[in-house]
Amino acid sequence: MTDMRLADAPWLHAEGLRAIVAALDGHAKIVGGAVRDSLLDLTVSDIDLATPLLPDDVTKRLELAGIKAIPTGIEHGTITAIASGQSFEITTLRRDVATDGRRATVAFSTEWRDDAARRDFTMNALYADPANGEISDYFGGLQDLNSGILRFIGNAEERIAEDHLRILRFFRFHARYGKGAPDSAALAACQAASNSLMSLSRERIADELLKLLALPDPLSSVQLMFDHAIFAAFLPEVDDISRLARLLKREAERGTAPSAGRRLSALLPSDAAIIESIGARLKLSNKLRAALATRTSVLDPDSTLAHALGYRLGVPMAIDLFLLHGRDDDWRAGADLLDGWLPPIFAVKGGELVTRGLSAGPDVAKTLQAVEQAWINEGFPGAERAYAIADQLVAEKLSDKKP
Repeated sequence: MTDMRLADAPWLHAEGLRAIVAALDGHAKIVGGAVRDSLLDLTVSDIDLATPLLPDDVTKRLELAGIKAIPTGIEHGTITAIASGQSFEITTLRRDVATDGRRATVAFSTEWRDDAARRDFTMNALYADPANGEISDYFGGLQDLNSGILRFIGNAEERIAEDHLRILRFFRFHARYGKGAPDSAALAACQAASNSLMSLSRERIADELLKLLALPDPLSSVQLMFDHAIFAAFLPEVDDISRLARLLKREAERGTAPSAGRRLSALLPSDAAIIESIGARLKLSNKLRAALATRTSVLDPDSTLAHALGYRLGVPMAIDLFLLHGRDDDWRAGADLLDGWLPPIFAVKGGELVTRGLSAGPDVAKTLQAVEQAWINEGFPGAERAYAIADQLVAEKLSDKKP
């Protein structure tokens, strides 16, 4: 325990939070990420609460106060409350009865320490009284948070056995909150249990990996995962992280915002067939799979063709290609040429080729493509020149057909 308190912050006075606290008549504490991030002076978004009240009691109290209650995880004691347009998860104190590495059977408890003991990391097991900000710390989470040490609560092997996804969460949280070398016991436990990741759904694995890659600087954790064979269990294709290191360096040099998809492209081999196989295995979204494939379509972008790439693939994707695959002496020039560039609109339509004498059908599509490519090659001249190109190519096509 501790006598430390949360510093006053606007989110503590949010109308929805105050309404829920009042409805539960003080039988609730803020827990987890909101407490952790507030102590680090980071932005607080999601606010979770814990309570010794049983779920039925929580629901009744909320409804009496006019607050919508949704039983989103009722089997685990979780109610989602909607107050003032904001969602809050309220979970009854719990202790684990049985776990299988993917899900847990829980029993409700009235002891705050029981609830803290079943959480993953010490810095995530911090509770704050919403009335006065007083913090309850049962496992040294405050010291670990201040030291930047990500430490499992109690025995690391046991915490991982309860939920194998905690292996990946360890590396993600280390990238977000860690300082210096990781906790040796935690790292050893993650490596020893890495094969257990194969029992998890691929969606959960992909979600954790993308969350890690979206962080400001995931490289140290990715390096740890690579060095300790964590990828071998679910992504054995990762055989080199130097491409990711280079990408992160280039992003930092340009001030480019993180992109989990772009970074995943750097982590994986630049092979369309392998990318397709990984996308199917991890059950990635169709949009992400298409983007990953496109990022393998041009492996040697040239700044002299930057605008052509931006026109064909879209400016963001073209910039990605230069960040990922551009030569050391050329990538920045290509990316800079695309900054703020708006692709022009190609004025010529297929029907206009028909009015110029072509018969409707395959010839129109082929000629239109040729006109557009010539227009691109000339650096996107105005509509007048585009129509002149169309006149020329149509005339050539008609001439070729004369007996």
